[in-house]
Amino acid sequence: MNGFLKWFFAFISEMLKGYASIVSGFGKGLKQIFNVKNYINIFKEYSGDYSAVSWVLSVIAIIIVIAIYVLILVMIIMAVRKYIRFRHSIVSNEDLLEEISELQRKVMKMAKEKDEIMAMKVSQMGLPAGAAGAAGLSLADGAALAMNGEEGGEGAEAQPAVAESGVIQTNDFRFSKLIEVDNFYKTYEPPQYEDDITLTDLVDRFRNFACSRMKLYYEPKTIRLFLAGMASTKLIILQGISGTGKTSLPYSFGKFLQVDTTIASVQPSWRDRTELFGYFNEFTKNFNETEVLRRIYSSNYNNDVNLILLDEMNIARVEYYFAEMLSILEMPNADEWELDIVPNGWSTDPVKLDTGKIVIPQNIWYIGTANNDDSTFAISDKVYDRAQPINLDAKGVAFDAPDTPPMNLGFSHLDQLFKEAFDKYPISQENLKKIQQLDLWVIEKLRVAFGNRILKQMNLFVPVYVACGGDELDGIDYVLATKIFRKFESLNLAMLREELRELCQYITKTFGKNKMNESIAYLERLQKLF
Repeated sequence: MNGFLKWFFAFISEMLKGYASIVSGFGKGLKQIFNVKNYINIFKEYSGDYSAVSWVLSVIAIIIVIAIYVLILVMIIMAVRKYIRFRHSIVSNEDLLEEISELQRKVMKMAKEKDEIMAMKVSQMGLPAGAAGAAGLSLADGAALAMNGEEGGEGAEAQPAVAESGVIQTNDFRFSKLIEVDNFYKTYEPPQYEDDITLTDLVDRFRNFACSRMKLYYEPKTIRLFLAGMASTKLIILQGISGTGKTSLPYSFGKFLQVDTTIASVQPSWRDRTELFGYFNEFTKNFNETEVLRRIYSSNYNNDVNLILLDEMNIARVEYYFAEMLSILEMPNADEWELDIVPNGWSTDPVKLDTGKIVIPQNIWYIGTANNDDSTFAISDKVYDRAQPINLDAKGVAFDAPDTPPMNLGFSHLDQLFKEAFDKYPISQENLKKIQQLDLWVIEKLRVAFGNRILKQMNLFVPVYVACGGDELDGIDYVLATKIFRKFESLNLAMLREELRELCQYITKTFGKNKMNESIAYLERLQKLF
């Protein structure tokens, strides 16, 4: 035992000497760096033979050295201050979230107390609380109906509150904007749609219109990507640096089709769907309708190409306010695309609102713009997988275009053009085989799979991109870069640089030189960043 203790003491002592040497060596280094007295002696030793030029150069050298040390000190101070601010921001956010949670608990408690009071009120008025719920009424509605029955006497009993279908009979209106839509379409006459245009002509006409009428300049590739994205999914994300035309692209496309794009400016406070679709006010008995809800509802009446722009969509968490729509758009059967607006139906509700549900039509797309900076949230894979990202990283170059008027394009014709492209320009079997081999290579080396959803979107995206005048490999390249290789950002790329280099070589060998420039450029950028 004594032998072990002696060895252990000697072992630890030797290790501690190493730490002491590190500390003392660091201290000696700092002392050596800032030994001003020694610098003065050295200067005196050599300055005796100085010429005028030597004196000037010495002064400049001393100033430069001092400036470097001052700059290092300033950078250290700024880094410390930034870290302190960052920690303070995290603590503040945590306090805010705790406060919000506490408020939510209080609201739930108050709602429970309100229901209990309403149940007591209903019971006192002779209407069982369970009867209100069975008829599709809230307790508040049950209390109101009981009060009306009490005031109306025998005359009120002659008018049933709820029909056999479960729809509440009332003379009140809660959807003023949607009823205005109903009234508008009673006398609506659709425009004369141009059903002879092709996708390539559509690209050229929109590009010339944006240039001649709106002074906006887009490359043909950008418009091809936009249309191909519309063919592959109902959610498109335009991302890139500020000032590249992310907002103006869907806005000008709406002007081109003479159907203005509905713009919803996302706010940082958006935490649920009510900000996007509205909510029912229990006090006023009115539904606070948003322009987005109105556009969705009106799209059920027309054959237009309808766009809803979610401007700065990631300034709040997309999964919070758009979660229900993401689930609906994922359903394979479009007949099931319904959104619950209110839990029951009123006899005075809008025509196309079926027992509180609104149908999400096929002729509507959601376009989101996203910036990646400190003021925004990262968009999750759940959103990216269901969307088609389009990168706008460069400002459009001005060009000359003939004066081009807007046009009327029907959704049915655009959908027919997409279907014709699917049949005419499917991805070749050779490229499909290469994609499958690439999938196996990525799974083996990087443990990342493509997924059926992305492959399905690729089979819709690429044919339309080709029909718009693009190249098949360019379309495949774009989908791989924006939807597959983007997933690599979640990996430990600092440990995978060699695998990324091998992947670039494999892509070049499989698809040929200068063929997959978008993917290779993205992978090379990942190697430099991490």
